[in-house]
Amino acid sequence: MKIKKFLRDLGRLRVQPQMLIAVGLAALFTGCAPRQPYFALRSPREASAATRPVEVTPRTTEVKPRTAEPTPAPADPAPRPVDTAPREAGFTSLFDGQTLAGWTLRGKRGEGYGVTNGAIYCARGGGGNLFTEPEFEDFILRFEFKLADGSNNGLGLRAPLDGDAASLGMEIPIREGSVAEGGRRGNLPPDQVHGSIFDVVAAKSGALLPTGQWNSEEITARGRHLKVVLNGITILDVNLNTVSDPMTIEKHPGLFRERGHIGFLGHNGYVEFRHLRVKELPRAKTTNAGPEGFTALFNGRDLTGWKGLVADPKRRATMTPVALAAEQAKADELMRANWRVEDGSLVYRGSNFDNICTAKNYANFELLADWKIAPHSDSGFYLRGTPQVQIWDPFTRPTGAGNEVGSGGLYNNETHVAKPLRVADNPVGEWNRTRILIVGDKVHVFLNDQLVVNNTVLENYWQRDLSLFPIGPIELQAHKTPVWFKNLYVRELPAR
Repeated sequence: MKIKKFLRDLGRLRVQPQMLIAVGLAALFTGCAPRQPYFALRSPREASAATRPVEVTPRTTEVKPRTAEPTPAPADPAPRPVDTAPREAGFTSLFDGQTLAGWTLRGKRGEGYGVTNGAIYCARGGGGNLFTEPEFEDFILRFEFKLADGSNNGLGLRAPLDGDAASLGMEIPIREGSVAEGGRRGNLPPDQVHGSIFDVVAAKSGALLPTGQWNSEEITARGRHLKVVLNGITILDVNLNTVSDPMTIEKHPGLFRERGHIGFLGHNGYVEFRHLRVKELPRAKTTNAGPEGFTALFNGRDLTGWKGLVADPKRRATMTPVALAAEQAKADELMRANWRVEDGSLVYRGSNFDNICTAKNYANFELLADWKIAPHSDSGFYLRGTPQVQIWDPFTRPTGAGNEVGSGGLYNNETHVAKPLRVADNPVGEWNRTRILIVGDKVHVFLNDQLVVNNTVLENYWQRDLSLFPIGPIELQAHKTPVWFKNLYVRELPAR
């Protein structure tokens, strides 16, 4: 039906076939269609005009095939910031300028930490502790920081990942000046201003730049010497062995840690950090030569300064001087038979319970000792003649007699905690380092730089209704099995 109608329309318009052919050829050569289909004309006048002869002239212009417009390449993403810290000989970057790779966040609060414009930031109203994954012993740390109004943060040094870094390690406050000088928190003690060892040693004030400007800081930790330089000005230079107040040491046993993590300790204030780099410093390893401030208890050659143990404190107190001297001679003879010096180590080779003890008595002190054991060995340290900081084998089976909890605990405690906080022993046959702090009747024990006893009362084993003896010798326990000691050092601390 549509075709018939189409033909009728053509007839009414008197369209000649040659006209249709001409129009088609024109469309073919021009590359375009007529604006209006010829059969759409409606008037006879228009149709008459359309019947005029049409001259078709082919186009001589070369027709180029259309090609697709090239798709523009996508714009490069904005370059990410990178750490632009100066390249200094021996220093290693702690921050890549883009991510928190190499850092671990503990105790996140609010938004915690992030990265902005090539800097680590601690979010306002948030934070937590952001620590380096590796630990460091002696080092030079350099970094820059920018404070805002009310900023409050801290730098943890030689700190553990968990626990209070200011107590179990060290904290160097990083805080905006007005906070420490009568701002929103009021006046703070001098040992809490920027650059101090928090709650221990005060730094000098006046070296901070105004908020919004970048400060540069350098911290050198070499043994027990700590130095803080802020914007080229030395604000703290201290030997930690000069910290002798018993209460301060009791609150901050981590002050004397030998190694640990570096980290930022957020206190809800906004701070930015950049250009973080560290240079590790070698520490000379010595045998039986005490570190600064310590006295060697064992010279590595003989038993000078030691004696055999006579009975226990209660029984010794009842002996006459003559009887005590006779018993001491027997104990010394037994010591020489069973305690020997081998390759610079003090070794027990007996099969009994013949402890040895220092010739001198001690009250408050810090004790350093290296030791190792054989499978199933058992030993310990008696403090002021009282048992004991435990040494035993937590690994060799069978276990289950208590030794599986590890060394370092206060084994004979009944009322207060006796077990260590964790197993920190090195494998049997390897050397361990124990550090013991005793102030009054409170004891801290670090085993291989891990806190295993935290400010715990050592009970009086000999007279449990009495407090710990105020003074007494340091003993090394014999328990029928071999044990090796070396690097035995003591630092006496003042009484309370």
